[in-house]
Amino acid sequence: MPLPPPPPRFLAIETSTDTLSLALGTGQPGDPVWAHSGPGAAQASATLLPAVQHLLTEAGWALADLSAIAFARGPGSFTGLRTACAVAQGLAYGIRTDAHPEGLPVLPVDTLLVLAEEARHAHEADGLSAPRTLVPLLDARMNEIYLAAYALTPSGLEAVAPARLCAPEALANWLAQPPVQADDHILLAGNAFTPYAERLAHAPGQRRTALPTATALLRLAPALFAQGAAVPASQAMPLYVRDKVAQTTAEREQRAQGATP
Repeated sequence: MPLPPPPPRFLAIETSTDTLSLALGTGQPGDPVWAHSGPGAAQASATLLPAVQHLLTEAGWALADLSAIAFARGPGSFTGLRTACAVAQGLAYGIRTDAHPEGLPVLPVDTLLVLAEEARHAHEADGLSAPRTLVPLLDARMNEIYLAAYALTPSGLEAVAPARLCAPEALANWLAQPPVQADDHILLAGNAFTPYAERLAHAPGQRRTALPTATALLRLAPALFAQGAAVPASQAMPLYVRDKVAQTTAEREQRAQGATP
């Protein structure tokens, strides 16, 4: 009998926050993972490519051995999202074969899904009961948070509410509305609890501090790849959610006074 084909191989890139995170592997349970983390933001553009090459060397793989390049597409740091997308596209374009004349496929994955998976995995590793719903909360700066909602099902995390911006003090009301309707089995996870502690005080649910990581992205990659979520590199785009990267002076003053811009 012929041997079964080897599992797909992935490079995962996560630069949505101030941390650069990379992972290399198949994403299958028990298989080895080569990972790297370091300073993100502006520094990521200088260190990302050397770190990728180092991981490939450690694994004994060439870039052409990969099945796809996964990257967290956002929302998150504008600079980080552009860096991840550009590097994923550049690496993918660099590998053209008969099977992939346009280069390697690229797998764009929502950052908040990656954050939810990181929290789910850490919760399980701590021996805690699985939440019914996960709500990732990412500090969006400018007095706002990025959030989404995912249901934990036997087949994995399924989107309940898409990524959006929210004022921290409005979270409790958002959680009480359909389609989320929070109960005792909801897990809030992210990096918003410290900067917005008082403004999130009335939001229900368990809490876990977490960041999106490339290892979480790598765990998601096999199922998403099998579902056909990969696209040609030319079609890979960041997901910003917010259209503006900064407030005007007038908007900052209005917020400080409690007014609506």
